[in-house]
Amino acid sequence: VPQKESEWQDIINEFELKWNFPSCIGAIDGKHVVIQCPSNTGSQYYNYKGTFSIVLLALVDGNYNFTCIDIGSYGSQSDGGIFAKSNLMKAIETKQLKIPENSVIVGDDAFPLKSYLMKPYPRIFQQTDREKIYNYRHCRARCIVENAFGIMASRFRVFRKSILLAPQTTMQLIKASCALHNWIRKSNSTSSISVDIEDYESGYIIPGTWRNDVGSEGIVPLRATQERHFIHEARQKREELADYFIGEGAVNWQHNTKH
Repeated sequence: VPQKESEWQDIINEFELKWNFPSCIGAIDGKHVVIQCPSNTGSQYYNYKGTFSIVLLALVDGNYNFTCIDIGSYGSQSDGGIFAKSNLMKAIETKQLKIPENSVIVGDDAFPLKSYLMKPYPRIFQQTDREKIYNYRHCRARCIVENAFGIMASRFRVFRKSILLAPQTTMQLIKASCALHNWIRKSNSTSSISVDIEDYESGYIIPGTWRNDVGSEGIVPLRATQERHFIHEARQKREELADYFIGEGAVNWQHNTKH
């Protein structure tokens, strides 16, 4: 976890340079890590997919490294409530992380819209061009975390299927996997596992090789939530970013997107 505001600023600069998203300290996502049903736990770990799981919530920097992880929520918890009950949200809202003022995190529809956490505009039938461009730019930055999970699961094949360990041991395994993932990313400049690449001319995404390896049994995504009561400050922040993406912050390929 970055310990200084200057370290968070380095991540912001990386997102701006590589992913053309301003003031972004990371992309967030969560996954249900499937486990065997622990004894004497009833339905605590039972998730919406009909399996048993522990939730890994992670914040990822612009180079596919995990910066903050929160492990251990029960699979039975509602996906919208997982972030609300997480230590990560508490740390952000009580300003324990020394995050620069007005910075944001990007997440998908499973997360609430907050002044520091941006999510896409609802995908209704008649979206404006401005909303479509915002969603494209948002998705482009957010896909970093999806790729990070995919690389880790492709490299550590224990995630290919249900993990046959006690919950506490599984939590240690997940922490070790995230730490090793970061160490490999930072110490090895070449990797046989590639990430998604965008073709700016056609607007299509060329899938990374991790998508060829990862099955759907071991890691399951969170579900989208239908949250309607956003605070005005959060809506205003997203509106400002949407204006930026069609104005000063526009990129010449954003109209080519096939998202």
